[in-house]
Amino acid sequence: MFYRYEVKEVGNEEVLYLYLTMAYEFSKELGLQANDEDMKRRTRNFVKNNHIDFKGHKAFLVIDGIIVKTVELDKEDEVEVVEEKQNFSDSNYLVTIEMDDHIVVEITLKEYLLGVLATNTNTGMELEALKALTVLYRTYALKEMKENQKIMAINRFQIYKPLSYYKLAWIQDYNSTYHKLLRAVNETDREFVCYDEDYITPFVHICSNGYTSTDDNYIYLEKRPSLWDYASPQFLKVTDYTYPQLENILKLKKEEIKDMEILSLTDNNRIKNIKVGNEIMDGITFKKMLNLPSDDITIIINDSHVRFITRGYGISLGLSQFGANEMAKNHCIYTDIIHYYYPSVMIRRFI
Repeated sequence: MFYRYEVKEVGNEEVLYLYLTMAYEFSKELGLQANDEDMKRRTRNFVKNNHIDFKGHKAFLVIDGIIVKTVELDKEDEVEVVEEKQNFSDSNYLVTIEMDDHIVVEITLKEYLLGVLATNTNTGMELEALKALTVLYRTYALKEMKENQKIMAINRFQIYKPLSYYKLAWIQDYNSTYHKLLRAVNETDREFVCYDEDYITPFVHICSNGYTSTDDNYIYLEKRPSLWDYASPQFLKVTDYTYPQLENILKLKKEEIKDMEILSLTDNNRIKNIKVGNEIMDGITFKKMLNLPSDDITIIINDSHVRFITRGYGISLGLSQFGANEMAKNHCIYTDIIHYYYPSVMIRRFI
């Protein structure tokens, strides 16, 4: 995030100068658009992670030689609220899993989290990004156990497979990968995310189209810039369908397919409504019908085929895995990452 720093005497106090450059999207995104609490948290972590001897209470953000923001470092933000839950830990809390073959098994929460991390993440991710995901996956498990007394192994938020499933796939580096995932679980033990005294529904996607989306059903989901995602290898995809293929999927004739029309877009350029034949459907339904990775879609009608150009991968709600990993590379810790994508939530921990 910061490429240089200086501690200077200004009057009778120390001031920390933090230098960014507009040449990097990360600087634009956080240096100019982050709120004060975001910047306080990131500044404290930068000081801590780089062992800077600074005891002052003020920092200046300097972008290309110009001071653009003052950060008042008054007192430590409380990022965790401790709640009592006797003898709770990932190692002794049991969760009930209904597997895809309908067999029901009971395992520890730790075992569940290890399997979910192995299945739903790139295990080469930075540790702090994996820790952020672990807290969200734990939140989902606790929410499902509270509301339904079981977790479906395959659901729209995360998929569980036993860690042993990956022993052959990771045959060269199984031990190192296992211990990395174990660290992510152990170092966030008992932590979860809540809003208004209840577990959140923890949405996660691979990468956005540059901005995450809102959903009226979840007040804690905010539109957040995630400009890192432009660099994701999964950001852009081109998918071509022949007319016979589309006729089979959409149950329409070629001329009807040629007349499909996007009627409206969301505030971050995703299809809100599209007219296909005589039917009007939402963008998410259309995306699913054509097995496209995103509902940010450009449609190009050709004589022999229709081309669909999509940006982003996934539902764009909540945390972007690619963005989270880029934040971790820039010295953000897992609580920063969660609070960036979910600004209004609380991270809590049982004792």
